[in-house]
Amino acid sequence: MGNAYGFFEIPSTTAAIDALDIMCKTADVEFITWEKKLGGRLVTIIIRGSVSDVKQAIEAAEHSAIKKPAATVVIANPHEEIIKLVKKSASRLTNISTAWNDEME
Repeated sequence: MGNAYGFFEIPSTTAAIDALDIMCKTADVEFITWEKKLGGRLVTIIIRGSVSDVKQAIEAAEHSAIKKPAATVVIANPHEEIIKLVKKSASRLTNISTAWNDEME
């Protein structure tokens, strides 16, 4: 998919979903995972794609989301420790999704 990660931290779950929608519609990026802190009052979205697509997606969400982000960063060619951290977070989300799908069947 690409070799850059984008991190977008924003207050509130609703604003995070809005920002993710903007990012995915703006550029060829893939949603990897999200982290909710403070009971969902601060949410970090992690996306992946080419450096240019990730930058474009982050910038679009910065300008158009319903709230201003607390922090953003684009990491091109991330160190393997960053990739491990992101994979660990994404696996938590996958486990929740699998459990939810099993429950719905």
